[in-house]
Amino acid sequence: MKKLLNTLFVTQPNVYLSLDGDNIVLLKEDERLGRVPLHNLESVVSFGYTGASPALMGYCAERNISLQFFTMNGRFLARVIGESKGNVILRKRQYRVSDDEAASAKIARNFIIGKIYNNKWIIERMTRDYPLRIDVAQFKNISKQLSAILKDIRECEDLDRLRGLEGQAAINYNRLFDQFILQQKEDFYFHYRNRRPPVDNVNAMLSFAYTLLANDMSSALEGVGLDAYVGFLHRDRPGRASLALDVMEELRGVYADRFVLSLINKKVVNKEDFHKKENGAVIMKDEARKKFVAAWQNKKQEKITHPYLGEKISWGLVPHAQALLLARYLRDDIDEYPPFLWK
Repeated sequence: MKKLLNTLFVTQPNVYLSLDGDNIVLLKEDERLGRVPLHNLESVVSFGYTGASPALMGYCAERNISLQFFTMNGRFLARVIGESKGNVILRKRQYRVSDDEAASAKIARNFIIGKIYNNKWIIERMTRDYPLRIDVAQFKNISKQLSAILKDIRECEDLDRLRGLEGQAAINYNRLFDQFILQQKEDFYFHYRNRRPPVDNVNAMLSFAYTLLANDMSSALEGVGLDAYVGFLHRDRPGRASLALDVMEELRGVYADRFVLSLINKKVVNKEDFHKKENGAVIMKDEARKKFVAAWQNKKQEKITHPYLGEKISWGLVPHAQALLLARYLRDDIDEYPPFLWK
């Protein structure tokens, strides 16, 4: 159980939610796990849904407290709300900002700042931890280039130029990626980013990790009432969760890339976990996918301190925290969207 930004997150499985006076009570097999006053809450987010009492649902609906239900894997199931109030206003604001390229650029700029800042941190950490196993001069040079790009991005107000700067930074970062791989070098290597289909083991893992992260981000955005398919950096395209792709930019390197690298460097995966098809596409075998997803779920339980909120939360709640912050920005509760800047 964790209270964050007036939202109660119930992360333990098999917890039943009930009402006692003006309080929500958490029950597990007749054991009372906690009791929290409802008057300061805006929403309740429950993972591993067991049930909620009709009395609690009615109480929350009358007071515009949303109840959100997710699977333990983070997939969005449902949201229970009362009369349409805040979510309608929030989504209309989201659509207006998305249609305004200048306003979109202001938010998109922070997504990209978060991504490049975090990638620069990854580079600096590799330089500190493995100076004898990498080309330190090359790492320092690219870190310096990323700093220069960050400076340009902070002053940029044009979406197309932002995309160009982000692409330039990604090319520089990818030049170093193969050196991030410290083990199993014969079987795991990175020459360039390829997809649809991936043609090597590393790209197959990256594509799968990005898919899992995009799904987690989409669920978090839906949970706060935002439309995951209407973005600011990624423009509208049928069937694409553009806003999820926007917000996950700042988490790609520090969350997904580092996760993939840890599986390789700790030898959790090996060459036997992959199959190469006749057309050159590399796919993960079923057992490898199960192993990958299990490790992903374990990663989501690891605790970190959120750099903006200063609260200790699990990695799995980071997408939810960023979705809440984005919703607050769109409601004008805060002056600027704060990207996830990992330290």
